Amino acid sequence: MMNNNNLEQMKNKLLQQRVELEELEASYLEDTKPVELDQSKVGRLSRMDAMQGQQLAMEAARRRKLQLMNIEAALRRIQSDEFGYCLECGEEIDNRRLEFDPANSLCIECAEKSS
Repeated sequence: MMNNNNLEQMKNKLLQQRVELEELEASYLEDTKPVELDQSKVGRLSRMDAMQGQQLAMEAARRRKLQLMNIEAALRRIQSDEFGYCLECGEEIDNRRLEFDPANSLCIECAEKSS
């Protein structure tokens, strides 16, 4: 069972992760802008590289949004006193697992089953 001090540490870690992800999101907005198709400014291969870079940036943005959603869900679980319990089986999630990633919502057994 997690004590109030540990719970506060987890909350602070989640809030810090959220700030970092939001800062990353803001800094990568330029990378996801549409690629200009003007041949006189950008050669064909350079345009292909830019389009590939754009796709990579879009995938990274999708992953950051998913991480942010998981962080928000974990913060809601803290507020409702449901934090630290597996969403599948209801058992306690090992503290070491939560220390590694406080957004984890599944115990190791349920996480292995779902992968």
